Order: sequence, then structure tokens, then C-alpha cells
Amino acid sequence: MTGKQKLKATIGLPQAIALNIGAVLGSGILLMPGVSAQLSGPASLIAWGIMALFVLPMALSMGLLSSAYSNSGGVSHFATLAFGRKIGALVGWFFLMSVTIGGPIVAIIGAEYLGTMLGLEKVGLFWLSVLILLLGLGINFIGMKIAGQIQIAVMVSILVVLITSIIGSVPHMNSTNLTPFLPHGWGAVGQTMALLFWCFIGWEAVSHLTEEFKNPEKDAIRSVWIAAILVGVLYFLTAVATVATRSYSENGSNASLVILVSKTFGTLGGWVIGFTAVFICIATLISYISAASRLAYALSRQKEAPKWMGAITQSNGIPIGGLFFLTLFFILVMAVYGTGLISLTTLMQLPNATFILTYLGGCAAGIKLLKGNPLGRKMSLVSFVLTAIVLPFVGWAILYPLVITILYYLIKHRKMYVENLANAKLEDTLK
Repeated sequence: MTGKQKLKATIGLPQAIALNIGAVLGSGILLMPGVSAQLSGPASLIAWGIMALFVLPMALSMGLLSSAYSNSGGVSHFATLAFGRKIGALVGWFFLMSVTIGGPIVAIIGAEYLGTMLGLEKVGLFWLSVLILLLGLGINFIGMKIAGQIQIAVMVSILVVLITSIIGSVPHMNSTNLTPFLPHGWGAVGQTMALLFWCFIGWEAVSHLTEEFKNPEKDAIRSVWIAAILVGVLYFLTAVATVATRSYSENGSNASLVILVSKTFGTLGGWVIGFTAVFICIATLISYISAASRLAYALSRQKEAPKWMGAITQSNGIPIGGLFFLTLFFILVMAVYGTGLISLTTLMQLPNATFILTYLGGCAAGIKLLKGNPLGRKMSLVSFVLTAIVLPFVGWAILYPLVITILYYLIKHRKMYVENLANAKLEDTLK
């Protein structure tokens, strides 16, 4: 293994599309159609429609940057080109440390869906989440060529279940379920839009993989366009089916997708959605673990991370150093969660601010770097404004990126001090 080896270009357009969908179509599809309908009633469909359109500038800005500046550093690389090495590295560490917590969260959510059907208690749910996390890691350890093919199979399975459930729910739809259309006022619709923002981020993740695209100049843009349309349509149709069948009002909003799927698959609906939830979570893990491990490699290559984090295998170019880094933090996070010292709700809040700041860095870079593309620059500006509006709502979780920033500059300062001390000793020796 050596950091001097290059990552291999093995990702074609189908794999790129699947990776983009997997990064965006996460746990939001399991929860948000019901939660949003409960918050603002049938008018939640307006919020879904608007956000489905807003997803296009987010996706396009990342796609254009990835096409023009394909690099395993992804958003960190864009920020480096636009604002310098320190800002770029800090943006990279924000994303990397988001995934170290976000990965276990995704696994825990998937375990809760399937574990409920299996009748598992707290200990059983914990070990099931560990298993899901290991699957996400294991698939990445075998290389992106196979991981991309697995991702395609997983995404096809998810799409088949969701589309079948939407079509199967049509006979159960009733126009009376659309009234009253605006039960909680327009303010609730605005709140719903802010809530749904989380369902449509993730385009920054695949930007870290474009160095391994076979044709990054074309596929980086084509893959996000296709994925953005598919994700937007699928989210909206799922929301329509949830509202029109009033699935969200029967057993609580969190169970809405189970209810919706049960209308098509009957008593097997719970099992179908349980396994579908696991597939969705594995797809998300594949995308984010692969992205974060490539970012670790890129940061090490730029000497902004320890040298061992840049290690990759000679045979198939797997960023083994980055994967080991993630594995170590996954073990730490799961160990802390397993003790009961921190709840899932609290854990979920920690990476929010770092994800937002990562996205802000990428959008700001797009505004500066895409000067030759007026449309791309406007899309980056729209994405930046939308993301900035959400930032104040992270609350106390802003402390997490603040700690990362302080540690980064302390380590950077210490490294410079040691280097200056060594140079001074060398000069004294030469004298």
C-alpha cells in the first residue's frame, strides 16, 4: 500500500447515478412524507413541489464543479481552489467528521425499522445497526467497481418497492383527504420547507468520487441531472400517495411509509418496508463512506491529514487508510451510543452544522469558480442562500464544527512550530 498510487477510474454513468441517488435518497423517504403531512396537512405537497425544484440548482452547482475540477478532495478541493489551502482543508474536515457520526446514525435508523419487525430489544437493535454499518464498510473495502454495481442493484430494488407502492396506493386515494388543504396556515408550509431541506442535500458527497469516473467531464453533470429528477419526482409522488391515502394519520407520521406499503403488499408490508429501509441505509452508507474515504486520501495527499490516511492498495486502488480512519471513529461512536450516554436525537444534531458548512463552502466556491458559466454561478448563489437560511436553526450543534476548527488550527500551529524548531536546529548545525 502506498499513498503514491492513484485511484482507478472504474465508475461509469449508471454507477454514478446510483451513487448520487443513494447519497440523497436517505432516511428522509422513510420519515418525511408523514412528518411533513402532519405538520402542514395536504399543503405539504406545495412544500415538496417547491423543494423538488430547488434541488436542481443544488445538484447542478455540484455537478458543474465536479465536471470542471474532478478530484477526490471534492468540495474541499473546490474550496481550496477558491479560497486557499487552509479553508479548503477545514471544509474537508467538516465533511469527514460529519460522516464519522452520520454513518452510525444511518445504520441505527435502518436497524430500528427492520428490528421492529423482528421484535428485537435494545441490545438486538444495537448489534443489527453494527451489522448494517459493517456491510456499508465491507462493500467499500472490495473496491468501487463492485461497490458501484452493488449500489445499482440496491437502488433498483428500492425504486421497484417505492414505485410499486405508489401505484398500488392509487385505488386507496380519495380527494376528500385533500381537505382542508391548508389546516395550519402558510407559516406551517414554510416550516415544512425548512424541514424538507435535509431530504435534498447529499450532492456534495459524490463530488469526492469524480476522480474515479471514467468520463468525469460528461458523467459528473449527467449523473446529477438524472438523479435530481428521479429523486425529486419520487419524493413528490411518495408525498402525494401519503397525503391522498391519509396514511400519516392512522398510526402516527413515523409509520406512514409502512402504512402506505401495506396498502399494496398487505400483511407483508411491514417486512417489505423493513428490508427496504435497510437497503436505503446501505445505499446511503456506500455513497458517504466511499466519499469520505477518498477525501481522507486527498487530505493526506495535501499533507492536511496524517500520512497513513492516504494509504491505498496497489492492486485495485482502494483508499484503505481512509476506510480504517472511518472504522475507528465508527467503533468509537457506536461504543458511546451503546453505553446510553447519548441519545439518537442528540447524536443526529451533531453533524448538522458541519454538513451545512461543507455545503456553504462548496456553493461559495461555485460562485467564485464558475465565472465562465453564468447559469452555474446563479445556481451556486441560489444554493448558498438557501443553505445559509437554514444554518441558524442548528442551534447548539454549531459547537461541533467550532471544536473541529479549534483543533485544526492548534494542530496546524504545533506542526509549524515543530518544523520551525527543526529548521532552526539545522541552521545552527550548519553554522
